[in-house]
Amino acid sequence: MKKTPLLNIALSRLVASLGHGDIVVIADAGLPVPKGVELIDLALTRGIPDVASTLRTLLSEMQVQSHVLAHELLQAPCPALSCIEEHAGRGELGTRCLLTHDAFKELCLQAKVIVRTGECRPYCNIALVSGVFF
Repeated sequence: MKKTPLLNIALSRLVASLGHGDIVVIADAGLPVPKGVELIDLALTRGIPDVASTLRTLLSEMQVQSHVLAHELLQAPCPALSCIEEHAGRGELGTRCLLTHDAFKELCLQAKVIVRTGECRPYCNIALVSGVFF
């Protein structure tokens, strides 16, 4: 049995398969998923799970080099923003890049996977760029 908080099989496989520079998007329930991009759908109902708890759990196993947010998230913050800021403050999210929401959706075309949550707040998405631990 695993010792880390991440129990979801699909997410655990994802983390084990990541290479340097791969992009993982943790998305709200409304972010469109481009054709050809894998979707891991965790959404159960409104708000469950939320982006913050999904991020916290994924970071228990994933090494992150940088992260990307939409400018709009900073203008209409969701509760996950404080969680993002907390992890960024501890250096767990690497450098930050800000894009427009439209540019963020374009970035999703390059994602290895999009993890859909039950988050129902606009622009509450984060792209994580995989790093290496050595």
